[in-house]
Amino acid sequence: MSIVIIRGPEFVATQSVRPLVPDSVRDGLVARAAAAGKDLVFRTCRSEEELLQTLRRVREDRAELVLLDPGCCACASEAIRRGLDGLAVPYIEVHDDEPQAPERLLGACGPRLTWVNGYGAQSYTLALAIALEHLGWAGCECEVHVGTWASWR
Repeated sequence: MSIVIIRGPEFVATQSVRPLVPDSVRDGLVARAAAAGKDLVFRTCRSEEELLQTLRRVREDRAELVLLDPGCCACASEAIRRGLDGLAVPYIEVHDDEPQAPERLLGACGPRLTWVNGYGAQSYTLALAIALEHLGWAGCECEVHVGTWASWR
């Protein structure tokens, strides 16, 4: 089973593909997921339509959970909202840019667990930790688990 990281289009006129995350962070994400027995699938979209198609295809990726950075689709259209409402697996909304005003976030569309923003590329690291814990993998080299106090002895 896998965790799918979907990154929406950038705010540029050319709608070019932007790099997902720095290689060092990406390598860390892959290693952390592998330690939990999960594959990471990376999808980068150039347009809202491509983002919608990718959301519809998460089952083909055998996804258990989605980390979604909507990019310029953060002020979601009705089509994006319907796509998220039809998502068969939970997702975590991720923003790797500066902290955003709440109205820029997607809102509680579909099976959203939570959102992470304002931590740069490390937003993905935090979101993956939350995702793995949600999926029941509490293994962590530091013995501290997101959202739990049990390890604070």
